[in-house]
Amino acid sequence: MAEQQNSEVITKEKIDKAINLLKEQKPKEREDVSDRAAVRKMRRYIEKLTSDKYGYTYDEVSEMLKGLGINLAGSRIKYLIGELKKSSRRRQKTSDNGGSSTSENGAIENQSAVVESSEAEETPLKSTKDKSKK
Repeated sequence: MAEQQNSEVITKEKIDKAINLLKEQKPKEREDVSDRAAVRKMRRYIEKLTSDKYGYTYDEVSEMLKGLGINLAGSRIKYLIGELKKSSRRRQKTSDNGGSSTSENGAIENQSAVVESSEAEETPLKSTKDKSKK
């Protein structure tokens, strides 16, 4: 079935050594970083520069970064900062709720609204029936 290209015999001892060697390996540091990851790491400083106090635009920040070989358009930086803000807001909302009590209250409110709306729907139907009989 499967042919070994090498004539060396693989022993259990070699396998154990290989397993230990593989276990000891640390993750490689990546040289390339995604746009999102880069902006996430620089977010605090970008927001500081684009604040009212400093007054830089995203395009100006983009030009500064181009000098370092980071080619991101100002609009892309602005978009990614917005996305990061959205995701951090979502995380804060879920941690602020602190459990299911809020969702239970929401369900109760929704149920009462459904009951009220169904009662409102029933009332006009009854009155139209009365009008048609007359």
